[in-house]
Amino acid sequence: MLGFRSSRRHERWRARAIRALFIRHGAERTPEGRSLQLLRAWLSPAQRAQFAGKGYFEVIGGDTGRQYRIYAGASTNVCEIDEKGRPTRGLCFMPRGNLPVGDVMLSQKIALECCEKRALEVARRFTPTGFMFSRSRLLG
Repeated sequence: MLGFRSSRRHERWRARAIRALFIRHGAERTPEGRSLQLLRAWLSPAQRAQFAGKGYFEVIGGDTGRQYRIYAGASTNVCEIDEKGRPTRGLCFMPRGNLPVGDVMLSQKIALECCEKRALEVARRFTPTGFMFSRSRLLG
């Protein structure tokens, strides 16, 4: 008798996709999941794709026109980047309170786009290293 059977690799891929959908659906009910939904709603389509694929998104400063990269995280997650896309200066600033990571990243985006000079005044600077951001978790 002639029959078809799916490959083991296809079955593993399907199981991983189902598991990811299940985890994502459950996670969206948490405060952190809802904050990430709000963040994604405020991102441009290009920023949303960047965040989903790379774990960060880039914004343009509203006062100076400098380019910044906001990595997934709640502190020491903002870097000024040069024209070649390399981090040059790290910035640490965040809103007061114990907020979910998506809310922190959204406030950083809005601060850089709307009141960049004030955000830079309060930010603590650090020297970014490749290791710090190479393992950035994907939240998009």
